Amino acid sequence: MHIVLDESAMAAIGQGNVLASRLIHRAHAEADWFLYAPACALVEADRARPGTAEHLAAMPGITVLDLDLTAALAVAQQETWAPAHSQYAAQPTPDRPDGAVIATTTPKRWESEAVRVLDLTP
Repeated sequence: MHIVLDESAMAAIGQGNVLASRLIHRAHAEADWFLYAPACALVEADRARPGTAEHLAAMPGITVLDLDLTAALAVAQQETWAPAHSQYAAQPTPDRPDGAVIATTTPKRWESEAVRVLDLTP
């Protein structure tokens, strides 16, 4: 299972969201579970809740996704960087042929997008 954390999910982790905590536990304990933190979303989460970036980057079960050239070009086409980088990260790749699910506490934001969503609203 490949899961991309959007900035709302990252902030929820720092606020003790039980569902987000379960994701972290599974990613740490199970070999076929992967959590990704897109850098642009990580910046926004840290702006909303200072310390979030350091906290998440220190977790062994979370992979921070850099803003490489391909991602930057995709993000540049959008109005806001955090959701754009999360959406880009959820797209299929050779490593993730089925793409990834976006974990969020704001599922309505993703309704008009072609992404799968995991609602972390308690």
